[in-house]
Amino acid sequence: MSEYNDKLSKVIEGVGVVPVIAINDARKAVPLAKALLAGGIPCIEVTFRTAAAEDAIKAIHKEVPEMYLGAGTVISIAQAEKAIAAGARFIVSPGLDENIVRWCLERDIAVFPGTCTPTEVQKAVSLGLSVLKFFPSEAAGGVNMIKNICGPFPQVRFMTTGGISMANIAQYQACKHVVAVGGSWMAKSDAIDAEKWDEITAKCKEAVSAMKR
Repeated sequence: MSEYNDKLSKVIEGVGVVPVIAINDARKAVPLAKALLAGGIPCIEVTFRTAAAEDAIKAIHKEVPEMYLGAGTVISIAQAEKAIAAGARFIVSPGLDENIVRWCLERDIAVFPGTCTPTEVQKAVSLGLSVLKFFPSEAAGGVNMIKNICGPFPQVRFMTTGGISMANIAQYQACKHVVAVGGSWMAKSDAIDAEKWDEITAKCKEAVSAMKR
C-alpha cells in the first residue's frame, strides 16, 4: 500500500463519513468541497452520474488539494482513466468488476468495489481487497447482513452506502465491521444547486459527530 493510500484509509476510518456527491454544475464543486471541510469531512466521492463530474473533480483537485478526492459510480476502465486523469485518487464502483479492480491495483490506486453477497465478497478477497463497499446497504439487509457476511470473512470491513441517513446511522456506528458510511443526505443535489453551504456544513458536522468512536 502506498503512503497516500495508507493515509486515505486512516482518514476515512477516522472521519467515518464519505459524502457521495452528484454535481450538476462544476462551478459549484470548489465551494462544496470547502463546505465539507468546514464540516469536518476531508474526503469526497464525486459520482459519474452527471456530465459535470469530470470537470468537478478537476476543479477540486486544483483548488482544494487537501481534500481526499475519489470518483464514484465508476462502471468501466474508461471512466476510471478519466477520473484518475482529472485528479481522483480513489475509485468506487457500485458492483464488483474484476477488470476495474485489477486496473486500479496494478497502478496502486485505492479501489472500493460494491458488494452485497458472500460470493462477491469472496471474489473481492481473492483479488486482495479487505475494505469493500456494501451496496445497497439497507435494501440488502443493512447491519444484520454485514454481520452475517463477516462471519466467514472476519478480515473484511465495509464502506457502506444506500439508504443511510441520520435516522439509522447509529446502527452502523455501532458495527465493528463498518469503516465508514456514505451517502448524499449531507449534500443533496438541490442543496448544492441552491448553494446552501452553511446547511451542508452543519449536516456534515452532525454526521461526523454521530460516527465518532
